[in-house]
Amino acid sequence: MRSYTAEPSLPPPGATPHARPHLSIATPASTPVSGSGPDSTVASASAPRAPAPERAAAAAPTTATAMTAGAQALNRLAAYVNAHSHALLRVTVGIVFFGFGVLKLFPSASPAEQLAVDAATKMTLGMVPETVLLLSLAALETAIGIGLIVGHRLLRPALVAFFLHMGGVFSTLLLLPDAMWQPHSPAPTMEGQYVVKNVVLVAVCLVVAAHEWGRGDRSGTGNGAG
Repeated sequence: MRSYTAEPSLPPPGATPHARPHLSIATPASTPVSGSGPDSTVASASAPRAPAPERAAAAAPTTATAMTAGAQALNRLAAYVNAHSHALLRVTVGIVFFGFGVLKLFPSASPAEQLAVDAATKMTLGMVPETVLLLSLAALETAIGIGLIVGHRLLRPALVAFFLHMGGVFSTLLLLPDAMWQPHSPAPTMEGQYVVKNVVLVAVCLVVAAHEWGRGDRSGTGNGAG
């Protein structure tokens, strides 16, 4: 048998005698790393995650469902209000008139009590006592309110009484200029604003009256055609 003795290889001329060759082991990028310990952190970090657009797409159905339910609720509410709009306007104005009329039944309970009495006194030329005028206004406004709230056969008389009453209310702008308008200014006083805001009630009752009389004309036409 022969024995061989390994002789150390000498570095090439000019190389550093103490330098050692650097060995590197290439690990394939596709080699899976499993187990626990430090290598598991690498595995979890390199695990594929769902892209952001896909996560947003997964959450989109829930948001869309909530928006659809909200839109359906709003549509149902709008349909209900549209179907009962005239009744809603009629009843709300009736409640306002009924409340104001009841207030006038109690002394000093209504802030517009004296204003209404002064205007009515001028329109009647002072021939009617103030107590009678106040009770008459209270009864009129209460009756108008009841007629608007109940509707049916009472609605048309209540509407006629309402418009006549509004004519008297707006006449105070001319009958009581010192109380209705600020001095040296076209701006209304607090009492004047109280009267002017009634244009909203007039507009509402115009809509109610147009619907009521239009409905009566349509029903009459239908009966004649039948």
